[in-house]
Amino acid sequence: MFDFSSLYRTIPGWSVTAAGGDYLIGVLRGEGIGSEIIEPTLRVLEAATAERSFRIRTCFGGSIGKVALRETGCSLSEEVKKFCQEVFQQQGALLCGPAGGRFVYDLRRCFDLFCKIIPLRPILQTEDFGVLKPAALEDVDIAVVRENVGGIYMGKWGEERRENQTVASHAFEYHSSQVERILKTAIGLAQARRGKLTLVVKTEGMPSISRLWTEILREMARDSGIYTEILEVDNAAYQLVHCARKFDVVVTSNMMGDILGDLGALLLGAREMSFSGNFGPGGRAVYQTAHGAAHDLSGQNIANPLGQILSLSMLLRISFRMFDLADRIEAAVKQVLKEGWRTVDIASPGCRHVGTREMGDRIAEAVRVSNLETVS
Repeated sequence: MFDFSSLYRTIPGWSVTAAGGDYLIGVLRGEGIGSEIIEPTLRVLEAATAERSFRIRTCFGGSIGKVALRETGCSLSEEVKKFCQEVFQQQGALLCGPAGGRFVYDLRRCFDLFCKIIPLRPILQTEDFGVLKPAALEDVDIAVVRENVGGIYMGKWGEERRENQTVASHAFEYHSSQVERILKTAIGLAQARRGKLTLVVKTEGMPSISRLWTEILREMARDSGIYTEILEVDNAAYQLVHCARKFDVVVTSNMMGDILGDLGALLLGAREMSFSGNFGPGGRAVYQTAHGAAHDLSGQNIANPLGQILSLSMLLRISFRMFDLADRIEAAVKQVLKEGWRTVDIASPGCRHVGTREMGDRIAEAVRVSNLETVS
């Protein structure tokens, strides 16, 4: 996994809990399949931290997303805002299940989680799931850096009746300060990785915004020592699937980052394997899957928990700097997949099918065995 140390240099006030302390994870279970994939993730955490000298506490917040909208009238309620704030004040991090409505957008705006990082590195190159050929996945290791609090998702919208028809409108903007801070983060990551940064824009479709991003990048990257390129979003989407290994760090605006991040899940084998972290000043961080709540799968014990488990690994690696634990969890996921165990979404002929709970149990057991082998 790439070097995250540059996050502490490029995000204002970013810090982590000191090693050897008392760590806190605030958990938001989400809706739909949220609880079903959070539970095995917490069992993996329990296995990873067993017999350790430190303690990781967990606390649980209330309803979010469409469930909260029905209960309180808001996807992000005042109760949950307070819960998140208390976790951040204790230098904790949030582990978040999937949720709908405006929850993620409101959360990012409320806590200024301006930077989203989506790692795209196949954990296993295999022919038995995914639509891409194994050769297309060789040497793929990408960090998509998405601006989170500006752009079209944070714009102003409305509709009105005009001349016997409905007219919908949506206005949005980017400030130079927003662009500068996300580019500073992306440049820092590129310097810590392989020294290449790709900016994705839409020059003619969004001329003024694309020009702003392009001009600021050229100024900021002039003496950075990294190689930069600028791609149109349609070309970038094609290249991401056609020749993913050419990319290192990809930086872009809110909506385009959303689309490219989801498209990049093809490199992982399935969208259910994708995960991300959202970061803001003062060490604030929220880790989540990159897929939805899948209400149609809820209660059937068939959802894939791997993206949620890998989001936990990302949390341990970045916010708590527990590199060994993160490595063990990722190795356990890879081992279980190599042994042929699959949830239904990534199953193929010859594989052994398991449900959500058993997939989590097998990964937890692999982590537990790894810990015992180290002790012995």
